[in-house]
Amino acid sequence: MAEQSAAELGLYACRVCAMIARPTPAAADDSCPRCGAGLQRRAPHSVSRTWALLCAAAILYVPANLLPVMETASLFGKQQDTIMSGVIYLWASGSWPLAALVFFASIVVPAGKLILLGLLAASVQWRAQWLPYERTRLYRLVEFVGRWSMLDIYVVTLLAALVRLQSLATIKVGPGAVAFGAVVVMTMLASMAFDPRLIWDNLKDDRDPRPE
Repeated sequence: MAEQSAAELGLYACRVCAMIARPTPAAADDSCPRCGAGLQRRAPHSVSRTWALLCAAAILYVPANLLPVMETASLFGKQQDTIMSGVIYLWASGSWPLAALVFFASIVVPAGKLILLGLLAASVQWRAQWLPYERTRLYRLVEFVGRWSMLDIYVVTLLAALVRLQSLATIKVGPGAVAFGAVVVMTMLASMAFDPRLIWDNLKDDRDPRPE
């Protein structure tokens, strides 16, 4: 007996509560009987929305790392710090574990999410059939990391707390922090927009139209 997907059997998975339901023949977008969310065979325009969010995040990633995330002013002058300058400061001051944490959470993780989500979206758009299990696990990894993306924002505030301020000193958020927060939000939305079920659709001989 040939393998059949849930969609071919008329079963749709709710993306909100994960309940498996069977829509009525009259309306393929019936509501989920448990949570009331709309049931859809596949998320509409999943690949297009994922690419749009990824492109926006990639553009914002540049100013997020080049512009200052923190501006400090005191009687001794003003100082502007980027994420990388904060990493260098922590490393030079002997806080190597904290410098590694800041570098990983604020630079490596956002870049990695952009690359991996781009790879997944491109593989679906090109109808790739290689390693579907591994690509599905890769998406789960990206989605799991996305739940902790706000750690990046926490790291920025941690950098501000570590600066030894002199008396009458003031500190304010720089434009880089705003761009950085936007990158975090965009990558999280891109992960939510991507439909991993499209990975398995490409294994079927009777293929649907090219995903959008």
